[in-house]
Amino acid sequence: MLILMLSTHMPTWFAMPAGQPFGFVSAAEGFVFLSAYMAGMVYTQRARDHGIAVMQRAFFHRAWVIYACQAASLLFLFTVIAALGVKFHQAAANNLMSFYLNEPFTAFWTGLLLIYNPPLLDILPVYIIFMLVSPWLLSHALQKGWAGILLSSFFLWGAAQFGLSRLIYDGVVALTGLSVPFRETGSFETFAWQLLWILGLWLGARHAVPTAAPMRFPRPVIWGALASAVVFFVWRHLTAQDPFPMGDPLNQWFDKWHIAPMRLLNFLALLVLCMYFGPWLKRHIPRLRFLETMGAASLPVFCAHLVIVLLALAVMGESTPARPVWLDPLMFVASVILLYGVARIVGKTDKQAKPYSKGHVQLKGESIGK
Repeated sequence: MLILMLSTHMPTWFAMPAGQPFGFVSAAEGFVFLSAYMAGMVYTQRARDHGIAVMQRAFFHRAWVIYACQAASLLFLFTVIAALGVKFHQAAANNLMSFYLNEPFTAFWTGLLLIYNPPLLDILPVYIIFMLVSPWLLSHALQKGWAGILLSSFFLWGAAQFGLSRLIYDGVVALTGLSVPFRETGSFETFAWQLLWILGLWLGARHAVPTAAPMRFPRPVIWGALASAVVFFVWRHLTAQDPFPMGDPLNQWFDKWHIAPMRLLNFLALLVLCMYFGPWLKRHIPRLRFLETMGAASLPVFCAHLVIVLLALAVMGESTPARPVWLDPLMFVASVILLYGVARIVGKTDKQAKPYSKGHVQLKGESIGK
């Protein structure tokens, strides 16, 4: 998912063709779901071993770490990238922070409050919100089960399709006079994306319970998922990332920012296939250690990818035919090498951490290997 996000965000001539390679599903969906899955698995085990209070504190500590990363990314955007964007007159970079350039003070304090969320920097705020809510959800689930949480999550997702966030935004503006435009609050519809988070949290929590029965799918579900995935895959590569011509209202059924119904169906089909064929794939596909290294340091690598992409946009701008054809692939390969270097440094730092942290990392590794 990290490599796919890099290939989508880097200003190269192959960014659009490389986006959503498996159908009408992007790397962001996988990143959010896998993050939730790991959180459900690790923190459920933490609650079982040390109690709910310890689990909740661990969640809040992690949320604080992610917030610090978001704040640092915003400061980098508002200082280094703003200066470079003005110096090199790159519209690609300046458009990302147009609100900041026009209203720097308002953008600064609302950005730190996770209200103003510039493009590319708008997924971590959603992640932070989910991490802050998760300890209460997980505590409820451990005591009373998941049924109510899952039903409420689907209800919120449905409400999000009909403009729930815009309704809440309009109410806040009416009460406070907030001057941040709705489009600057982030592209991700939080009340829709929470469904992917809740599903991941639920499956991760199930995985952490040794006595939980393995999840099995009826054969019609498997065949239905396979047929859906194939159709969406072929459709995506015949029509590019929009299933219908630009401006066609039917594209709203595949909208990324709201996890629209057809996109959700595509995601669930791929999820079912991954879960069903996972054991077979693990036996037959060679392990890619460099991807495992990067995945183990996903947050630092994600933040490093933001730095690289923002620098590329500020200095190089969007890809143009005037560039040598070899330059964009070279930029991409060099970026992957840099991200791998960041992951290696983080991995070495983790090995030198205190024993509690070592146990935490080992717990994650053992859970993945089961």
